[in-house]
Amino acid sequence: MKLRVTNGRVIDPSQNLDAIVDLFVEDHRIVALGEAPLGFEDAEVIDASGKWVLPGLVDTAVALREPGFTQKGTIASEGRAAVTGGVTTLVCPPDTKPIVDTPAVAALIQDKADEAGMANVFPIGALTQGLQGEQLSNMVALTDAGCVALSNQGRDMASTRVLSRALEYAATHDLLVVFHPDDSGLSQGGCAHEGVMSTMHGLAGIPETAETIALMRDLLLVEKSGVRAHFARLSCAKSVEMIANAKAAGLDVTCDVALHNLLLTDEVLKEFNGQYHVLPPLRSENDRLTLIEGLKTGVVNAICSDHQPHEKMAKIAPFAATEPGMANVEVLLPLALRLMDEGDLELGQLLTCLTQGPAACFGLEAGSLAVGSFADFIIFDSTMSWTWDASTRKSKGSNSAFAGEQLSGRVLQTYISGQRVYQLS
Repeated sequence: MKLRVTNGRVIDPSQNLDAIVDLFVEDHRIVALGEAPLGFEDAEVIDASGKWVLPGLVDTAVALREPGFTQKGTIASEGRAAVTGGVTTLVCPPDTKPIVDTPAVAALIQDKADEAGMANVFPIGALTQGLQGEQLSNMVALTDAGCVALSNQGRDMASTRVLSRALEYAATHDLLVVFHPDDSGLSQGGCAHEGVMSTMHGLAGIPETAETIALMRDLLLVEKSGVRAHFARLSCAKSVEMIANAKAAGLDVTCDVALHNLLLTDEVLKEFNGQYHVLPPLRSENDRLTLIEGLKTGVVNAICSDHQPHEKMAKIAPFAATEPGMANVEVLLPLALRLMDEGDLELGQLLTCLTQGPAACFGLEAGSLAVGSFADFIIFDSTMSWTWDASTRKSKGSNSAFAGEQLSGRVLQTYISGQRVYQLS
């Protein structure tokens, strides 16, 4: 199939491109920008006048829930939600049931993703068997089966020695390890940022040190082992400073932050609404602003949705008893654009953190409209106002603090390898 996307504003940070040019697709890849290549005829024409043409978004944290938790979501339902939001490539965690600690489970997830025909899905494999933190998984076999990284998904390791040995093994085979820094001795039982708001509302707090102490340990082990490392969903100002120092020292580290930690603070706890229960928790305004500054300076590489769908009953309980997490993948871009509207980030910086940045963290061939790239792109109406509610939601998850809000900007069409997988009806 040949496509010609015409009259659209093509914005691609990977090429420093922001211009009204035509985009040409043939054999699943982008073959030209601007002028049609020789012999390019009989193409389907897509008129993108007045719209943005963007690289497909890359999301480093989308829980698909399948296998094992299909009451919360499935690969098909959450893949559909992803492409509705313009996410064409996603990375999913290993904490399914069964755990992604064998090649068979990794293959199952990818087979089901191929069957659904939605987003490109890349699983993370378990660093240890059953995520129990004791016996190392067969990391090489998991990588050969399609896993793009290994992680213990924030679960405790039996000891620092076991973690050190796991990192040394991963480094030997040049494997990427994903960390979720958390000292469970400090965070256990907590559900909110430790501060004035949690104290006022009688909520058990999680101090910043629960993250930073674990982060310092992990960085020291990364330095010792030489492993490639990605730190997921950082939430504290001090963490940004520590990652900046690690990068300056030459460590091969990257990191991301969840979108809700850039938009919200613990001030929302006054509503006592379980939809704001997330881990790591929403923190202070200083933390929020420092995370944004980290994006500006390139210390923080990516913004993720941290999409964690839950069934309705999971959030109907007192705040501390609700299950943590939000399901925001299908509104990732319009919500992220609020950071630009508020003057926190420029458009190019923002899109880099949603496309090229996360792709580079995991070594994925995605997030670019350069000639030769896979034709994963979206057509976006930056002016459309709409309400995200039950009638428009695609995810099985009903848990979001942003549900029912008026949003500005909407994905109209999503293409993967030149094939349209979503169109707004």
